[in-house]
Amino acid sequence: MKTLVAYFSASGVTRRKGQAFAKSLNADIYEIIPKDLYTDADLNWMDKKSRSTLEMQDPACRPQLKEKTTDLSAYDTVYIGFPIWWGVAPRVINTFIENNDLSGKRIVIFATSGGSGVGPAVKDLQKTYPNLQIETGRLL
Repeated sequence: MKTLVAYFSASGVTRRKGQAFAKSLNADIYEIIPKDLYTDADLNWMDKKSRSTLEMQDPACRPQLKEKTTDLSAYDTVYIGFPIWWGVAPRVINTFIENNDLSGKRIVIFATSGGSGVGPAVKDLQKTYPNLQIETGRLL
């Protein structure tokens, strides 16, 4: 079986880290792309009405993806990477997890952040998806 590095990047930082990580693992790579890309204004975490702020305030929010599902059948390990938002994974990661069959796969989380650790984001995903094998990876 094979390994996949799937990542969401809003500003390009996680994209660069994910691509380098996939290369180091000799893994396939997949970019998780929201249907509506985030603008700089959407990412302004200091604006209480910005898109990212509103999404993160609503635990049920699931932003649509450009590709609703991804064929993950060839992979036994899926690394999922993202920038940490408000201490946890962006809601688009929940959309990716819920739209795809990850049962029976080893899921390893990696993240980028300017100040938060990856642990709380992993614990949140483990709590939300108790039937999946989600492991802590590393902060890149």
